[in-house]
This record gives sequence, structure tokens and C-alpha cells, in this order.
Amino acid sequence: MATADQIKSLIKAHNENDNEKFKTVILQIAAYEAKHNHSNLARELKKLAEKSTSSKASVIQFNQISNNPMLTTILPIDRLDDLVVSDEILERINRILNEFKNRNKLKSFGMSNRRKVLIEGKPGTGKTYTASIIASELGLPLYIVQVDKLVTKFMGETSVKLRQIFDIIETSMGVYFFDEFDAIGADRNLDNEVGEMRRILNSFLQFIEQDTSESIIVAATNNQKLLDQALFRRFDDVLHYQMPTENEIKRLYLHKLSVFQRNFTPSKNLIDESKFLSHAEIIKVCEDAIKDSILNDISISENMIINLVKDRITLYHGREA
Repeated sequence: MATADQIKSLIKAHNENDNEKFKTVILQIAAYEAKHNHSNLARELKKLAEKSTSSKASVIQFNQISNNPMLTTILPIDRLDDLVVSDEILERINRILNEFKNRNKLKSFGMSNRRKVLIEGKPGTGKTYTASIIASELGLPLYIVQVDKLVTKFMGETSVKLRQIFDIIETSMGVYFFDEFDAIGADRNLDNEVGEMRRILNSFLQFIEQDTSESIIVAATNNQKLLDQALFRRFDDVLHYQMPTENEIKRLYLHKLSVFQRNFTPSKNLIDESKFLSHAEIIKVCEDAIKDSILNDISISENMIINLVKDRITLYHGREA
């Protein structure tokens, strides 16, 4: 079922005669219904979306982007309420959303909204999820840039592909996510950086500085220290993601398990055991516990979760032989 925000977005798009936005919201609702196994309704909504535009040009353009091997297209349904981060990070994300929604008001005063965001943090701390949430909250498609298909060994080819990406960013509004960004933005002063990689970074710096589109660009890296310092002044905001705090660990367990088993409350011992896990790993632990509960017809216990935590630490963090 469509959320209240999606219904409001549909009405707003209709009132503003924004066919592309109207179609995007319908496709978001269709993706949600398909995820909940409502296949017939999802197909019907997609057909209606194709008919919702007065011109076939925008539909053809959307399909062309979807078929581009350098981009993975997603119509996310994630919500900001599901993101467990610090109050500071949450405030910054809300500011990005608020400025985008009021970008025309800012423009009337000669100001521009935050559009270029760099996210830095360890794997599993929520960088990709944040890009998905920004897209979902704004009713925009999420385009994930496939860096491995973007960077090639042939001189000059990567810069050409980068230009193609920024041409799409200019013509098709959405959230464009550059993951593992250090593959493009590595410090030019590093000893192991070859001339071609320096040219790629120079091209990116040029393209992102010249970009005046309405799209949002999100770049993510696991190691901020690898990035060239010239990049930071090209971004409007930099978000630093940390491993979850005790409070965030507790909130993650409550959020993920309360829907399935309301009476479960994580103890101090469980929280201490979970300190070595990232946000994504704790979510995986919760999902494993729910599956065990379903398959074995048992309640979720603290011992069950602690054992799953220890297993994940052993398997994914490793230990000396």
C-alpha cells in the first residue's frame, strides 16, 4: 500500500504537471507491492506508469538508463525512520532532504541546495542504505554507478565514460551513488598512483565542479585518508559514519526484533558482545535469529542471539590459526 508521503508526492506531481515524477512514484509503489508478492498489482501499476506520461520520450530515456551497464537502477522503498545513526548524522540527512524539497525557494534567493555528498565509514555502517533512503524519501530513482565497469585499463576511456555518466546526471534527475569512490578519487600524491588514475581524478574534479543539474550525487568510501584533498571542497557535505554505539546497538535489536517478538529486550551483556559488529552485521544476526525461530518453532532467546553474534565474529572477522 502506498505511504502517505507517496500519495502526497503523486498529488503534488499531478498538480505541477510533472509526469516524470508522477511515473517515478508509481514505479516505487509497484516495487513495494512486488516485494510483498503482490505481482499482479505491481504489473498493473507498471503498465499505468508507462501510460502516465504524455510523451514516450521520458519512458524511453528511463529504459535506456536502466539498460546502461555502468548503472544499476533501483526504485527504493526504504524510510528514514528505519536508519539507526547518531543524531548529528540524522540532522544532516534531514537538512539534505529539506533543502532539496525547497530548492526552488533557495534558488529564488540565489542559493543552491546541498546536492553533492561524501559519506565515509567502515563497511556495513549504512553508506549505501543512506543513499537509498535519500532517493526513497525524495521520490527519486537510485542509480548505482558500477565503478568496476567505469574504470578501464585503456588510456582516456574512463574519462569518456565519466563524461557519459555526468551527461545522464544532467538530463535525468535522480540520486547517483558512486560506491568504493577511492577507485576514482585516490590521492594524486600517493606513490602507487599512475598517470592514468591521476587523469581520471582530474576529469572527475572537472565534471563535478561543472555539474549544475538537479540530481543528487553521493560518493562513498571506506577510507577517507585515501582520497585526494581537492575532492572535499567539491562536496557540499561530508558524513562520517562510525561503528554503532551502545545506544545504536540497542535500537537496532529493538527495531529489527520488536516486529517479530515484542517482548525481546537486549541486555547489557548482549550489547557488549555485539560491539565488534557493524550495523549491517547486527541486522543479519537479527534476521538469522528470526529464521531460526520460524524454522524451529521456538522463541528468540538472548543465548540464541549471543551464539549468532559469536559465530559472525568468528566467520567474518577471523582469528589467528
